Amino acid sequence: MTSQEPFADVEVLPNGLSLPDLKWRELLFIGALRAEGDVFVRDPARPLPPFVLPDPFPEGARFRVAGRDAQRVRIERLPDRPV
Repeated sequence: MTSQEPFADVEVLPNGLSLPDLKWRELLFIGALRAEGDVFVRDPARPLPPFVLPDPFPEGARFRVAGRDAQRVRIERLPDRPV
C-alpha cells in the first residue's frame, strides 16, 4: 500500500527530476508510469501518489531514466513529439 504522505524529497533538475529509487519503483509498481519501449509515460487511468512538487509527470509527457545509483533515479523529460 502506498503512503499518503506527499513525495517531498524530489529534486528538480534542469530537464527533469531526481527521486529516491524506492519511490521510482513504487510509481512503476502501482502503474502510475508505464514503459513504452525505452521511455516512460504517465498512465492517467492509474492513481499518482501525491507530490509536493505540482504535476511532476504530466499526462502526455515522455520520460527516460537518465541515470541511477543505489539511492536515487534521475528522470529526464523528453521533448514533446510533433503532432
